[in-house]
Amino acid sequence: MKYYDKIIFELSRPGRKGYELPADTYGNDALSHLPADLMRKGQPELPEVSELDVVRHYTNLSTKNFGVDTGFYPLGSCTMKYNPKINEEVAALPQFTQIHPLQDVKSAQGALELYYNLQKALANIAGLYEFTLNPYAGAHGELTGLMIMRQYHISNGDTKRTKIIVPDSAHGTNPASAMVAGLEVVEVKSKPNGSIDVEDLKPLLDDTVAGIMMTNPNTLGMFETEIMEIAKLVHEAGGLLYYDGANLNPLLGKVRPGDMGFDIMHINLHKTFSTPHGGGGPGSGPVGVTEKLARFLPNPRVKKLDDGTFIIETGEDSLGSISTFLGNFGVMMRAYAYILTLGKENIRNVGPLATLNANYIKESLKDDYLLPIEGVCKHEFVFDGLKDKSTGVTTLNVAKRLLDYGFHAPTIYFPLLFHESMMIEPTETESLETLDEFIEVMHKVAREARETPDLVKDAPVTTIVRKLDETTAAKNPILTYSSLMGK
Repeated sequence: MKYYDKIIFELSRPGRKGYELPADTYGNDALSHLPADLMRKGQPELPEVSELDVVRHYTNLSTKNFGVDTGFYPLGSCTMKYNPKINEEVAALPQFTQIHPLQDVKSAQGALELYYNLQKALANIAGLYEFTLNPYAGAHGELTGLMIMRQYHISNGDTKRTKIIVPDSAHGTNPASAMVAGLEVVEVKSKPNGSIDVEDLKPLLDDTVAGIMMTNPNTLGMFETEIMEIAKLVHEAGGLLYYDGANLNPLLGKVRPGDMGFDIMHINLHKTFSTPHGGGGPGSGPVGVTEKLARFLPNPRVKKLDDGTFIIETGEDSLGSISTFLGNFGVMMRAYAYILTLGKENIRNVGPLATLNANYIKESLKDDYLLPIEGVCKHEFVFDGLKDKSTGVTTLNVAKRLLDYGFHAPTIYFPLLFHESMMIEPTETESLETLDEFIEVMHKVAREARETPDLVKDAPVTTIVRKLDETTAAKNPILTYSSLMGK
């Protein structure tokens, strides 16, 4: 272990410090103005270290983090694509960063214009009438969209429509969002290729159904070829179609959810439109709707007047406010820069390139990994673990071993349709050289699983933290430095 691999508390030495509180303009100690009852009775339990120790410690930690800027993320359904740095430059412009949401709208016209233009761009890409950018993330967008769905039915006096149909292969947020929205979840079965079983759907459609939630391509990365028939059946039953935008990336600029019959959708700006992703934020989950649903969009809303100026208004039929002000504006700026950078000419290349990369990996690895669904996939695909399972090496073992070779693991054990699921999504931004390197390592791990299975089962062995007892870690997590020192 290198000296600066140590925990910062281990570097602490009594009396060492890297700061000094300044005196005020009258020469008094800066602490002298604090009321006595707010002063600590004892010293805080903090490390005593120099500035140099602190800088080296955190710089060293930063090099141990894995991110899109440091390596390949084959993480299915999450579209962990590269975030162009021009997006960051735009988001850092002081003309945007130094405005305040409570200032007069006359002095924030640039920000409102960006918001409005992004709404229109997303509506065009999605084939829908209008968008709100207010939701903070994908699941928040799902909840917002389902609340709009409920509001629509209630406004029509159709109060018994309280059921939402969700495929058995759906993302976990779908049924969770439906429950939070006060809807009863009804499961529809999938066919072996992951597509919705239309024959299983038909008997579920009655006058209690508010709508159906689905994504296309589905969770297995296969396009729902019967989507027009599904849309027809749901609409004839009086329901609405909700599009989970998690898998929009392969359709970008090629196919529009609105044209497939969807009435409501959310888009993950932090996935499809190349903005920072992971670690719980930041995020943005804009929601788009057809014209008949636009009046229910949440407040506040940005509108453009005939004279070209922009205003913020509230609608009487709106479901209300679902976020503070107008959402995560910094994420919106990054997404807008991404759209403008690509333009109409190049945005339509995203889907085909993502699809090409996914199929290239799939076809290159199917001799070593079990491919349960043959055929051309879209942006992602699913293996059912290793073909040769005789040595007991599991999908989890393979994922851990990939860490030793500098690759982040793909999504594992999802979808639940297969026991050893391994979902891989390369995205369009990865080069052929990166894909070939990943393919080579995956073959190598499969070979290790056959020849030296214990090596794979003990992985990772080269990472800072070795293989954990995950059951113990979940039941008895060590969350503080003090607890760690007691072990």
